[in-house]
Amino acid sequence: MTQTWQPSATIERLKARANLLTTIRQFFSERAVLEVDTPSLSQASVTDIHLHTFQTEFDSPQAPQPQKLYLMTSPEFHMKRLLCAGSGPIFQLSKAFRNEEQGRFHNPEFTLLEWYRPGFDHHQLMDEMEQFLQMTLHCLGCSRQTYQQAFLQQLGVDPLTASLTEIKAVAPASCADLACQESDRDTLLQLLFSEGVEPYIGIEQPTFIYNFPASQAALARLCPNDDRVAERFEVYFKGIELANGFHELTDAQEQRERFEADNDKRQQMGQLKMPIDDHLLQALEQGLPKCAGVALGIDRLLMLQQGVHRIEDVLSFAVNRA
Repeated sequence: MTQTWQPSATIERLKARANLLTTIRQFFSERAVLEVDTPSLSQASVTDIHLHTFQTEFDSPQAPQPQKLYLMTSPEFHMKRLLCAGSGPIFQLSKAFRNEEQGRFHNPEFTLLEWYRPGFDHHQLMDEMEQFLQMTLHCLGCSRQTYQQAFLQQLGVDPLTASLTEIKAVAPASCADLACQESDRDTLLQLLFSEGVEPYIGIEQPTFIYNFPASQAALARLCPNDDRVAERFEVYFKGIELANGFHELTDAQEQRERFEADNDKRQQMGQLKMPIDDHLLQALEQGLPKCAGVALGIDRLLMLQQGVHRIEDVLSFAVNRA
């Protein structure tokens, strides 16, 4: 009989987690980046069609009816409000919640490291993240490719110019049937990227993929020399997607329009519209400093550091034991 009361991870790996968190805090302390703590519950949520939130209700005796609240998928919106209030460079180690799959790399509750650097663009933040990865994983330096270059190299098709028919024609066998049925360009590109590109990058050293299609980067600036792409990056290592970063969008009106476009797309796909975060938009109207930010999965980082293959092996209690 399985002893489900026991931790998912060994005590030795839980000690390794504690040591990793200490190292991370030291990294940011040496760079004078302030640690902050923001709410896990919010009155609004993300509009991203690929993110699904947990909902709850706050039944306050001081309110006439319960208030709907959302568990945050990341601390991003609250942290940007701090930046608008003049916090300067900040980082946070927090729990995040996504009502999605459970599997080798996924648990509905997980730990995120998120940090923001006023004055940085996405290339400068990639430079700092390379230092961070070398310190925590003792790995080689990172390589870099644009999203377009990675697609051309691995699948022989240009994701920015190819037709849906041309993209479907190069779908790997593992997802060919799904690709054939897909009519949404972004969903199709993401499917092919996960099946035909990700498994072949970042094998020997971490790899940054940057300049994603603009339609896949709702919180990033458009590239000034090519508005088909946005200043977003991801980093991959040994088959694991580790982080997602942006040269942050600062225009409040453009951000509102992107949120509304997301909600329109959600409705077309049969999903519920999500409440737009007006607190964030009000903060952006006051002024978000030019900055870059990134979110990194601590559990996945620890998986790489400890050489394990399932996220539950680095969690005190995975969801099936929680």
